[in-house]
Amino acid sequence: MRKFPVVYMRGGTSKGIMFLEKDLPGREEWDDIFVQCMGSPDPKQIDGVGGCVSSNNKIVVVRPSERPGVDVDYIVGQSIVGQSKIDYKSNCGNMTAATAPYAVEMGLVENLTEPVTTVHMFNLNTNKYIDVDVPVKDGQFNNEGDCAIAGIDGTAGELRVNFLNPAGSKTGMLFPTGNVQDVLEIPGLGEIRCTILDVSNPIVLVRAEDLGASGTELPAAVDSDKRLAAALEAIRGAACVKMGFAKDLKDATENSPAVPKVGFFTVPKDYTDIAGKAVSAAEMDICARVISVFKCHKAAPLTSACAISVARAVPGTLLYETLGAPTDDSGAVRIGHPSGVMTMFPYMDDPTLPDPNSIRLSGVAVQRTARRIMDGSIYISR
Repeated sequence: MRKFPVVYMRGGTSKGIMFLEKDLPGREEWDDIFVQCMGSPDPKQIDGVGGCVSSNNKIVVVRPSERPGVDVDYIVGQSIVGQSKIDYKSNCGNMTAATAPYAVEMGLVENLTEPVTTVHMFNLNTNKYIDVDVPVKDGQFNNEGDCAIAGIDGTAGELRVNFLNPAGSKTGMLFPTGNVQDVLEIPGLGEIRCTILDVSNPIVLVRAEDLGASGTELPAAVDSDKRLAAALEAIRGAACVKMGFAKDLKDATENSPAVPKVGFFTVPKDYTDIAGKAVSAAEMDICARVISVFKCHKAAPLTSACAISVARAVPGTLLYETLGAPTDDSGAVRIGHPSGVMTMFPYMDDPTLPDPNSIRLSGVAVQRTARRIMDGSIYISR
């Protein structure tokens, strides 16, 4: 057997295993190691620590950074449930929240300040910078606090995650097609209007009603609706091809399952979340569901929430057209998702500029929590 030191952490509404790069062999061995760690390709993942859904199948590798003003570099691997494949194409915002306190706990951040230290990070999936404010006490991550986030029981120390200059993470453009709205020709559906944008990760967003959905469905209902799931994958594949990530739908499904994401949205509506709690339309500005690696996410991927918040604020997008002009002067965008509501803060210059790709997006921030669940060694076959 081979063993590697790891920390098992929750970040936001995701979970995964954290490695220091120095503890791993060459990059050519990573995929085999990570697949075994998660227990893939068995979809039950009985022989590993994978959680059978994309949000619980994350791998993060961290190293001290040699970039000026940056504490750590990190890369996120997405284990594809049921496959012997690790996808490194996209970042995970929730595990980004876990990476900062992990870096503090592992002694990778110098000059800690109390009560809050800003950890400066560079994501190797997207080549983007992220700052995370981490509560610190007695030289360690202080996870005691009253911060509560949707989808997680209890409270913890607040992490403020700010994705700096997140536009164009994969395509180099906020709106990769140059348009705030596009029309995709989808077999069996005809023309579907959408907004395609690239904020932290690329995503294509469509209106729930255009798919015959309500927008308040919970993940189990979305995943079991074969017609809806097929339509969403067809839309995702068409957008993938349009952005140049794949040559056709088959290529998109097989070789780019995590990029782009696809989401559907509607106006604020009352619904019951996955914990059985009532969520009121008055608590949100938009109601959305996001598909992550063929399954409906139980909350909303943080990078997707970043994109949704930006699309909500830019005139002409499908979201702006559907919902009307924002009424909150603070710039906050409250997104209703299967586990409750999350609040995003997009920071941008004038969003009404005639060229949407001239809009300067300096950052998108969100409140998160994270915690160390377990540490030790993980064992795999030789």
